[in-house]
Amino acid sequence: MHASLITAFYAGLVAIGVTVAIERLGGRLGGLIGSIPTTIIPASLGFWWAAESVPLFRDSLYAVPAGMVINAIFLYSWRILPKRLPALSLGMRLSAMVTLSLLIWAFFAALLISAMESPPLPLVWVAVMLCGGQLLLGGWACRNNPPAPRGSRPVGAWTLLSRGILAALAIGVSVWMAEIGIVLLAGIASVFPAIFLTTMVSVWWSQGEAVQAGAVGPLMLGSASVSVYAIVAAVSIPALGLWWGPTLAWLLAVGTVSIPAWYWLSTKKQERSVT
Repeated sequence: MHASLITAFYAGLVAIGVTVAIERLGGRLGGLIGSIPTTIIPASLGFWWAAESVPLFRDSLYAVPAGMVINAIFLYSWRILPKRLPALSLGMRLSAMVTLSLLIWAFFAALLISAMESPPLPLVWVAVMLCGGQLLLGGWACRNNPPAPRGSRPVGAWTLLSRGILAALAIGVSVWMAEIGIVLLAGIASVFPAIFLTTMVSVWWSQGEAVQAGAVGPLMLGSASVSVYAIVAAVSIPALGLWWGPTLAWLLAVGTVSIPAWYWLSTKKQERSVT
C-alpha cells in the first residue's frame, strides 16, 4: 500500500481519541494527553519512506517546529477572539472563528515557509529555537488559563469520524509532498491543525465554550512535545531504524515536555484550590 495512504489511515485512527480525552478528562489533562506526539509518528515514518536522502528526511522533520509554533498561535486565537465576536448564533460564531483562525494560520505559515527557504542558521538550530519559543509561549498561556471543566455531553460519532478524516487528509497530503520533494512545506503540512481545529469546534459545539477555552493553554504547552519528537526523530530514525528510532523520540518528547507540563499544571491547580 502507498506510504501516504498507510500513514493517513493510522493518523486518522489516532486522531479520534483526542476529542474523547478532552471530553472525559477535562480541558487541562485532556489537552495535555491530546497534544502528545501521535499523528507525527506515522508522518515521520512516511517521510522516511518517501525521502530520497537522509538530509531531505531531516529537513522535513526540522520544519515541524515551525508548524507547531503556528499551531500555538492558531490555538491562542481560540481563546482571545471568541470574546470579541458579536453576539451571534452558535453556528455563526463558530463559522467566524474557523475562518479567522485558519486565515491566521495561513498567514503565519506563508511567512515561516518563506523565511525557512533561506534560513540564517542550519535548520536544526532554527528548529531548536522555535521549539524553545513554543515552550515559552505555551507556559505563558497556561499561567492564567481559564477553568478547564470536564464535558457533560458525549461527542457524536459523526464528529469523531470527521476529525479522523481531516487528520488523515493532512498527514496523507504531507507525506505525498515529501515524496515529490517539497520537504519544508511537507513538514509544516504534517502538523496542519486538523486535530486542533476539530477539537476546538467539536468540544465548543458539544460541551460549551468553557471546556474549549480551558483546553487552549495545555494544548499549546503540551504540543511542544511534537516539536521535540520531530527534532529527535530526525536523528534517531536514521540511526536506530523504524522501531527504536520513533520509540526513543516519543519517550524523550513525553518525558521532557508532557510529564513535566502535567506536573506543573497539577501543582498550579492545587495552589489555586488552597488559595
